[in-house]
Amino acid sequence: MLSALIFLYLKDKSMKVPNSFLFKMTIDNEILSFYGWWQFAVCLFAFVGLLAIWWHIGKRQNDFGQVWLALSVLCWSISGAVEVYYTQHDLIDNSLVDGWRSILSLLNSLFILLALPWFRYLPKPIGHIIKSKYWIYIVGLPFLFSMLPTLSKMALGSSLSVISELDVYYAFLTLGFLGYVLWESFAKRRLKILAWLSLMTILITLIAQLYKLTNSSINLTLFSAIFKTSLIMLFFALALSWVKELAENVIPVSQNFFINFKKQKSAVGKLEQFVLLKGLPGGSERKVLLTPASYELFLRFATRKKTHKDDWLEIKPKNFDSAKSYDINDYNEIKRLLIALLDGIFGKENWTRDHHLQPLKDTLFEMSEKRERKIRLAVPPRNLSM
Repeated sequence: MLSALIFLYLKDKSMKVPNSFLFKMTIDNEILSFYGWWQFAVCLFAFVGLLAIWWHIGKRQNDFGQVWLALSVLCWSISGAVEVYYTQHDLIDNSLVDGWRSILSLLNSLFILLALPWFRYLPKPIGHIIKSKYWIYIVGLPFLFSMLPTLSKMALGSSLSVISELDVYYAFLTLGFLGYVLWESFAKRRLKILAWLSLMTILITLIAQLYKLTNSSINLTLFSAIFKTSLIMLFFALALSWVKELAENVIPVSQNFFINFKKQKSAVGKLEQFVLLKGLPGGSERKVLLTPASYELFLRFATRKKTHKDDWLEIKPKNFDSAKSYDINDYNEIKRLLIALLDGIFGKENWTRDHHLQPLKDTLFEMSEKRERKIRLAVPPRNLSM
């Protein structure tokens, strides 16, 4: 479509074409100029938009992942400006053009990889690698390995045939990690359509990278325009899904949290023990099934809160008095209860420790200030129903 627009533009200009080679060179020049202006303007706008979302929201969360994604898009904008500059000076085949393209492409991939440790949901097989302190070396060393030959080729002004191959290899590394992480991010937020779209975009980007090994400049430009547009839209969708999660997954304060304890038989005659929770975002009541042990512990907290002046439960210490009975054997009982509640509210493993587990613990429980291994329910008695 892009080449057709350029063709019509040239036809309207009634340009004289002395031979097929000059016509092809002119078409390539006009296509790259049109594409360069498009890439410069659109990617610059996307950079400012992503940075604005981070400024209003991510900055407060101390989350810099979106900054790295915005910088990766800025590299595309600068690359578009480079295309425009060199096409206006008839330097399409100059070694400097390919060199700058390579450098900006490598920087784009590097910034995307540096953004991954900030993603909230990371797949288990590679999550610990991305979060490790060695991640900067895992992505930085291949970057330097690809960058140094590019710089030397630009300085010498010789052929740059090897540069495109280095770009492709580093892009493969980026696409592998990015596709895996994008799928996990959208899937964990229950956005399956966006998860599948992210895989389609990664596939198109992979094809575009393979096209760099060919001499088909027009097809490469079309593929590049498609995958860059798609990735930018996915970055915005990712940012909005993050905002959506922050809005929906807010754990209410204790005064606005309501708990109703219930027991009833299921359709097959099995006794179910569950709690009905109110006060969570969305306004609907959430039903959370609990194991007998977790239900009895939770009920013990609520009963003590409603019927006793001394509403503290004591946790058994390591060097405990065998003649004394304790309310809770260890902290793991409380942790299992919290995990069961989070699985019931948000779905199994669709929550994180910092944004869900700790806030829920702070909402539900209160520890003794004297550090006596005592804990009690923080929810007011009026909010508890048996």
